[in-house]
Amino acid sequence: MSEHIFLLPDLGEGLTEAELVRWLVDTGDTVAIDQPVAEVETAKSVVEVPSPFAGTVAVLHGQSGQTLEVGKPLLTVTSDTSTTATPTQAAHLAYREEEKAGSGNVLIGYGTSGEVSSGRKRQPKRAAVPTPEKPTPEKPVPAQPNAAISQAGEDHAMHSEQTRATGLAPLVISPIVRKIARDAGLHLSEVIGSGPDGLILRRDVEAALSGASAGNKADQRVDSNTEARDTSAPQTAGVPGETDTRSGLPIVSRTPLTGVRKTIANAMSRSRTEIPEATVWVDVDATALVTMRADLKKKLGDDTPSLLALIARFTLAGLAKFPEMNTRIDSDAILAVEGVNLGIAVNSDRGLMVPSIPAAHLMSARELDTEIKALSAVVRQGNATPALLTRGTFTLNNYGVFGVDGSAAIINYPEAAILGVGRIVDKPWVVDGELAVRKVCELTLTFDHRVCDGGVAGGFLRYVADAIESPGSALIDL
Repeated sequence: MSEHIFLLPDLGEGLTEAELVRWLVDTGDTVAIDQPVAEVETAKSVVEVPSPFAGTVAVLHGQSGQTLEVGKPLLTVTSDTSTTATPTQAAHLAYREEEKAGSGNVLIGYGTSGEVSSGRKRQPKRAAVPTPEKPTPEKPVPAQPNAAISQAGEDHAMHSEQTRATGLAPLVISPIVRKIARDAGLHLSEVIGSGPDGLILRRDVEAALSGASAGNKADQRVDSNTEARDTSAPQTAGVPGETDTRSGLPIVSRTPLTGVRKTIANAMSRSRTEIPEATVWVDVDATALVTMRADLKKKLGDDTPSLLALIARFTLAGLAKFPEMNTRIDSDAILAVEGVNLGIAVNSDRGLMVPSIPAAHLMSARELDTEIKALSAVVRQGNATPALLTRGTFTLNNYGVFGVDGSAAIINYPEAAILGVGRIVDKPWVVDGELAVRKVCELTLTFDHRVCDGGVAGGFLRYVADAIESPGSALIDL
């Protein structure tokens, strides 16, 4: 028997620790390669940590609620030393890098130590690309003729027996493939891989599912350790009998400030402490914009960009004219970058998060609308990567969805500004000297006074406001 110690892997973006939410396995359980063994909460999201080893769980290094450091032992697995891995499996054990699209795992890169029999050293990490992308579908494998279904079933059975006999987990690298199989209830040990050394590809899973629909569906396995669990609610500890010394009232609960909530608190405190902010605002007649979008919706239907996407497009045009708003203070210098990663404030069950759209300045309103919807879904599902939440250069915050008109927002540190959009409501408005009912909203710009003065901030805000009031004229220049 050999013993493998799995260290808490690199979580990316400088994160050095994570809170152990719960174990998905127990001592004595048999685990497979890529099987989730623990659920941890980083400063950005809750993720499942998959095991790079197959074998029997010997030791669980930590308890629920405990903070673990990256690089320290997480799990010890014992395995039969007589088991020989193929070269591809050895490489798979030595180093893996998760693909982003379609995967709930947001680990940047991880692998085993030099204990792996292949002798390969861990390769340098590659930069993660956290932008939500739709996986490119592979060409589907033609369905097998009815006469071949019986033979296919025998091949699957033989493959499954070989997998169980060797003790090796099914060879799967792509998280997309794992997700497709998991969602369909297909056990990967029932799939024959057509890739090198039996690597299971997406087309293999699709072919297996096609065969299942013909009457040879593989047995489905439900793992009680991976049942759905709501981790969005903060874990509180009751403190019966304890009294608050300040107010004299009984204490009902004490919620530790950890994970995402702790990160948000630290960022907000740092923003208020380090950034000398100032705020300007203006009421905007958005009647023309609302009318224009209503007309577009009659022609385009559901493909019509949202009002937020249109305002985002105007905002990006404003940043091109007033680039000072897209800078940040770096040591004793004002750092300017080429292009805009537009942050979109998203409210989730786990707090306010700001994922960003990379190279948003190159996108149309329709493309921005697609990205905003995709980012919001990723964040609310808890799958946002640290990079996705930390690369923004300017933030757009639509707090109008909460039914409020304005807000003195806190800048998303270390950016230099944040633009807030209030709700659009009917208000009395003077048009050509006469009183009329118009669609009015409030724009609020909070900016770092170190990077620019009020003239620049006011110019940027007025540009966006004018574009909203006369969208037709503004779109000519976009």
